[in-house]
Amino acid sequence: MGNRAVKPKKTVSKSKDSSEKRVPIFIMGKKYEVPESLTIQKALEYAGFQLIRGCGCRGGICGACGTVYRFPDSYRIEVGLACQTVVEPNMYITQIPFFPANKATYDLEKLEPTGSTVMALYPEIFKCVGCGTCTRSCPMDIDVMEYISLAIRGDIAGAAELSFDCVMCGLCTARCPAEEAQYNVGILTRRLYGRHIAPRAKHVAESVENIQKKRFDKGLKTLKSMNLESLKRLYNDREIEPDMADEFWEPEDKKYIIVQ
Repeated sequence: MGNRAVKPKKTVSKSKDSSEKRVPIFIMGKKYEVPESLTIQKALEYAGFQLIRGCGCRGGICGACGTVYRFPDSYRIEVGLACQTVVEPNMYITQIPFFPANKATYDLEKLEPTGSTVMALYPEIFKCVGCGTCTRSCPMDIDVMEYISLAIRGDIAGAAELSFDCVMCGLCTARCPAEEAQYNVGILTRRLYGRHIAPRAKHVAESVENIQKKRFDKGLKTLKSMNLESLKRLYNDREIEPDMADEFWEPEDKKYIIVQ
């Protein structure tokens, strides 16, 4: 199990539920029988392993549980997230909670949001052969090959938008025959877009100015002078934003959000 993703613990005896079929899987070369309905992550725990790395959110969002596996009768290397992928008979499993890849060092303030910038930092993207393996490997169903193509063409905004749901698991890079670090290219385009292309939010600039001019100090001083029970009462009695509120919603009591 790569990168100390798991460590064995004392196996706890489990009651045998004859109603659920068990399948054989291999962890660190050792065979285990686990219920066929379990994900790889739950199967590891069922087999007696305590997850100490590569477990993360357990909901397919953080990308920490990247896993590769093979079957004895297949030449293919399969990939997936351990929290999403259900076990199959005779899986040989290895987790890769961290995938080493080229990570460029740069000063975002000095970069221009152009294809030339991406090319200079990640020239290997021009080795892309258009095979689509990266897209097929993505557990988030992102068209990885397309956002790399957009980055090559200098469409930074398009690449940033298309790569937005990337969870940085590295499975695309693990399978790429051109040895690209697609997820690092994606985060570069999102940073370039956020810093140099996206329109500035006027309300954020106004809030920063208000903080710098200490216009919230009076309200903060009032809150800091309250005892714990008063703070709890204020919090519990606050006006809560409705579930279906639009972006312009504001509470009726604005004394803590509107600066005079």
